[in-house]
Amino acid sequence: MNLPNQLTIARIILTFIFMYFISQEGLIPIVVATLIFALASLTDILDGYFAKKHGLVSDFGKLMDPIADKILILAAFLAFVRMRIVVDWMVVLILTREIVVTGLRVFALTKGKVLAAEPAGKHKTVSQVAAIFVILGFLIVREILSARQHWSYGIETWWRCGIDILMLVTVSLTVLSGLSYLWNNRKLIHV
Repeated sequence: MNLPNQLTIARIILTFIFMYFISQEGLIPIVVATLIFALASLTDILDGYFAKKHGLVSDFGKLMDPIADKILILAAFLAFVRMRIVVDWMVVLILTREIVVTGLRVFALTKGKVLAAEPAGKHKTVSQVAAIFVILGFLIVREILSARQHWSYGIETWWRCGIDILMLVTVSLTVLSGLSYLWNNRKLIHV
């Protein structure tokens, strides 16, 4: 197994570690979860870099890299729903898009084709990762200010409003990228 594929597998493993820490209470677990999420996100950048630079692009990587991204991102959003930070319908839309696109990729494999990620999907992923980092930042700031008794309803309201707006943008990009992906691969669907 080449290095880019090892990094993809590492991202999946880091997702489980992230989930353990994000489910714990207190500042230290949230900081650790944030660092693990950052490391997992870095593996996504590095696997693409090494695959292209050293000519290590593989069918496994084309399929598993986006799936590893989905596992990491959906795990974070599901944790945020459980924590009542993100509204569940937003995550349902994100999850639906990912299921449909992954289903199309699997269907393409049965036809002997490998569908790689598209630029719109990469923009969607960047927006999702940015939203997750903002939410993790919110959790860290809330823990720090709550410990010093400086957290207030007003601060909470402003943060949550910002998160809601960011999530609306993220969900919009997610849905649009899914529709674009379906449109660009419509010939495969009609087979």
